[in-house]
Amino acid sequence: MEENDILKIKQELRLKVWKIMEEARIVRFPGAQGRIPNFIGAERAAGKVARLEIWQKANIVKCNPDSPQQPLRKLALEKGKIVYMAVPRLTKNKCFIELHPSRVQGKYDRAASIKGAFELGKPVTPDLMRKPAIIVAGSVAVNIKGARIGKGGGFSDLEYAIAREFNLVSEETPIITTIHKLQLIEEEIPMTEHDIPVDFIITPDKIIKTEKSYNKPAGIIWKLLDKEKIKNIPILKELKNEK
Repeated sequence: MEENDILKIKQELRLKVWKIMEEARIVRFPGAQGRIPNFIGAERAAGKVARLEIWQKANIVKCNPDSPQQPLRKLALEKGKIVYMAVPRLTKNKCFIELHPSRVQGKYDRAASIKGAFELGKPVTPDLMRKPAIIVAGSVAVNIKGARIGKGGGFSDLEYAIAREFNLVSEETPIITTIHKLQLIEEEIPMTEHDIPVDFIITPDKIIKTEKSYNKPAGIIWKLLDKEKIKNIPILKELKNEK
């Protein structure tokens, strides 16, 4: 399948899911379009994650910065876990923020927000990060095979690829996503070699182990990155210059 066809199919699926969620009135402010949609029940989904043994054993979590996963970031901090949150769009050389439970002064809810993370967290480069035991990714849509669609920027895929380049994660590091049940779709989702699949899908009511039909990317696939993206993301520019 041609790249343009894949992009078209993914965008059509995004638009469909965003529309369904908005019509069902389960989307929180500021709406679904163009976003990892925040949904009613995100807190319950976070509570379901807490039942996972891999979550309970994890001392370090890498999480996306989007709103529907904020309850999960808060929960992780409350349980004494170190959280690494990506700087939105990876615009800084120190492209991750380290949130340490002992350093956020009990302000777990504040620290779990993007603004609060910058206030209470410590920006770090990937070489100074500790290895996360679990990865949390936001999603627009997923299916039972583990295929995932984000909002279209490819940043979750890049965050994972960067972590692989620094040997912080491996094929075995589990990736989970929290979603509303309307985001779990039956349609096929085309996956390319740079797309990250998910191992667990958690809704407010269910924990679903995926079929793990896809391998995770082994690192940054440079041939798939355009010059503009490399230019705009400092850590990519640095890694490219080292090659």
